Amino acid sequence: QDWPQQWEAITTANNANPPMTLRVNATHTDRSTYQAQLSENGIVATAAPYTEFGLTLAEPRPVPRLPGFAQGAVSVQDAAAQLAVQLLDAHSNDRVLDACAAPGGKTAHILERQPRLANLVALDVSPERLQRVDENLKRLGLEADCVVGDASQPSAWWDKQPFDRILLDAPCSASGVIRRHPDIKLLRRADDLAPLVKAQNQILDALWPLLKPGGRLLYATCSVLKQENSQQIQRFLATHPDARLVPIMASWGLDQEVGRQIFPGEEGMDGFFYACIHKA
Repeated sequence: QDWPQQWEAITTANNANPPMTLRVNATHTDRSTYQAQLSENGIVATAAPYTEFGLTLAEPRPVPRLPGFAQGAVSVQDAAAQLAVQLLDAHSNDRVLDACAAPGGKTAHILERQPRLANLVALDVSPERLQRVDENLKRLGLEADCVVGDASQPSAWWDKQPFDRILLDAPCSASGVIRRHPDIKLLRRADDLAPLVKAQNQILDALWPLLKPGGRLLYATCSVLKQENSQQIQRFLATHPDARLVPIMASWGLDQEVGRQIFPGEEGMDGFFYACIHKA
């Protein structure tokens, strides 16, 4: 219903095998050097479009066969997910919150791209999932403050120090990544959507006071549903007078007036939505 012109392409892409895309750890090496290392090991890879550190493999490989994986040279992360940290654009000495951080791909990417942060708080409601964040950071040689907490209840965990940047990778229907999680086709129900939308707006409203004036909140989902994406951000902007939309000037995705939508399969990417919000 949301995409009368695109629904067939979306469903076709969601039934296809996804590519395996890597994110080169910029604190270890650069993309072209690692691409050459892959080639020396008989692994063909090309630069992932629109990304700074992404490489897409011609054929998937077990991660132990990737040179330097155990030493933290590289991670597995879809190209669309890698765009988040470029849009967040954290600067040196910034204080950053990665809300709903597990399993930690974006947390690590923030630190790899800007190693001179003042502080990064990786928040997740699940202690078990937060343990995965810690494990991934250790493999990559990175450090963050891993905090167990509910993003919709900051009073329980926030130290009252405001953030320059907040990344909210919100809980969602995951309708843009069905090709990676095909069980969604069996388990997701239409009536799951209303609770998810409610949780998203509760988290948005709760985190907004934690952002410094002049700061940026990046809202992200791996959904293609407008209720979770453009309509969610329209509601937020209408109820927060100090919120200003930052236009995403890009050649990827589809402009939604509020935010930008990537469809599954576009340039090999997963389905993602992004909206940048500035605090006046």
